[in-house]
Amino acid sequence: MRDQAERLRELVNSQNQKGAPRKVRIIAVTSGKGGVGKTNLSVNLSICLSRMGKKVTLIDTDLGLANIDLMLGIIPKYHLGHFFAGEQELADVVIEGPAGVQVIAGGSGLQELADISSWQLENCINNLVTLAEDNDFIILDTGAGISNRVIHFLLAAEEIIVVTIPEPTSIADAYGVIKIISKENPNAKIYIAVNMVKSDQEGEQVVERLRMVAEKFLQMPLESLGYIHYDSNVPKAVKQQQPFSLTHPQSKASQSIMKMAQQ
Repeated sequence: MRDQAERLRELVNSQNQKGAPRKVRIIAVTSGKGGVGKTNLSVNLSICLSRMGKKVTLIDTDLGLANIDLMLGIIPKYHLGHFFAGEQELADVVIEGPAGVQVIAGGSGLQELADISSWQLENCINNLVTLAEDNDFIILDTGAGISNRVIHFLLAAEEIIVVTIPEPTSIADAYGVIKIISKENPNAKIYIAVNMVKSDQEGEQVVERLRMVAEKFLQMPLESLGYIHYDSNVPKAVKQQQPFSLTHPQSKASQSIMKMAQQ
């Protein structure tokens, strides 16, 4: 898998050097456990980057349990299932999302997506290069945990955002993901994003805790991407199937995400 990822990065870099001033950045967003706001961060970070004038494609790689389309309130004609079945090219399943974000839906509730083979995953990752020329950012919203599917996409990224919340189990699971990344993709740049914090101090404590153990036991440097304050507008927006950065742009959570995008 590591060789496959290195080939992708070589392809992307060569694509970037073909006269285009734009250099695409492939960023995977992941977490050790579900329910920490990983997809919310992926969606709203993509929107904030797009509003800053960046070309962004958001890909739902949580195969079989995808929900980005629901969160955005869109009904895609095609999704990754059609690509894996050989019915569509990857570029042909891209649809226009809110704020100019390009979206590739993952497909939900499909057993065949849960049983995707390694070579199918590798084919998908190889095809990411076809999106490079038209994007500044490709955001991969991965599944939670350390399944084979998740690892494939984490290896494809040069930058990885690990999302956690200020709970001991979530922090421990986040460290577990970081440990895997340090072995499989040691050259990746890892950011920590702490969600649902009550204060900046709480977020800082979580980051420092993870940073300390990662440097001591893994020799893996971590960088803080920032903290997202708990905000009652977030669950309201989820119920409305609208990104909170659009429905409540002045909310604490939206301001936190915009700071991350600027960083």
